[in-house]
Amino acid sequence: MQRKLMFVMALLMLSIYGFGQGFDEVEIKTSKLTEHIYLLEGAGGNVGIYAAKDGIVMIDNQFAQLSDKLKSAISNISDQQIKYLINTHWHGDHTGGNENFNTEHTTIVAHENVKKRLSTDQFTKAFNRSTPAKPMIYWPEITYDKNLKLHFENEDVRIIHVDHAHTDGDSFVFFPSENVLHMGDCFFNQRFPYIDLSAGGSIKGIIKAANTALMIADDDTTIIPGHGVVASKSDLMEYRDVLVMMLNQVEDAMRKGMSLNDLKVAGFDKGYESWGSGFIKTDAFINTIWTDLDRVEE
Repeated sequence: MQRKLMFVMALLMLSIYGFGQGFDEVEIKTSKLTEHIYLLEGAGGNVGIYAAKDGIVMIDNQFAQLSDKLKSAISNISDQQIKYLINTHWHGDHTGGNENFNTEHTTIVAHENVKKRLSTDQFTKAFNRSTPAKPMIYWPEITYDKNLKLHFENEDVRIIHVDHAHTDGDSFVFFPSENVLHMGDCFFNQRFPYIDLSAGGSIKGIIKAANTALMIADDDTTIIPGHGVVASKSDLMEYRDVLVMMLNQVEDAMRKGMSLNDLKVAGFDKGYESWGSGFIKTDAFINTIWTDLDRVEE
């Protein structure tokens, strides 16, 4: 059973990182969220576009094979250059197009750990998978440690680091004037999230990140998740509550001496079974929580 689960998870990881996808069939869907902000959906993470009079801020860029399609979609929004490309984290379904968008007009911005992980070989222990270092053109040119603010025309774009959540290099991007928050993969709307334990992610960190976002958002904030449909603060609260519920149940079961296989058939996802229909199935999410807690205890 464990071997079968790991095989299924490996296939999911290949999907997340863009192998074997039929990119020719992917269509980019454009949605206008506010006066200046648009959402682009294709394959991979949700892309945010802030289109101002004198330039564009882009958040994430999906896979390299989709760069031309994304550029075409952006040209239908604005004829301005992309001034800043912000990476919310290092995964290939969010940074795969860095090389194609990194022109003389564009500056890539990310947390310093994104540069660290893109510039060195990475190994994901859970899937026995290596990711080779990317060439310099993929790397962010401006990095930060805690928080960063870009003064872009009439908008002060806030870039906020959250520690050890989905990875160790996650950023939120908040547009105060538009009241739009892009959370990257710290938020999978109505789905169980993928937590990259090998890259510094943790279940308690991703819950803490959700709480941070809840302090930023108000009832009118438009929230762009890394995956899933555009959300509201109430959607994010439900997401946080489900993660806390799952964590508490696994912690309690571990204290009682239940095995991992016992946990997987305990029905911890009752009422939220559909959340296990995305990238991460319920069994895999329970396995992630168990593994994370087990290594902490060590």
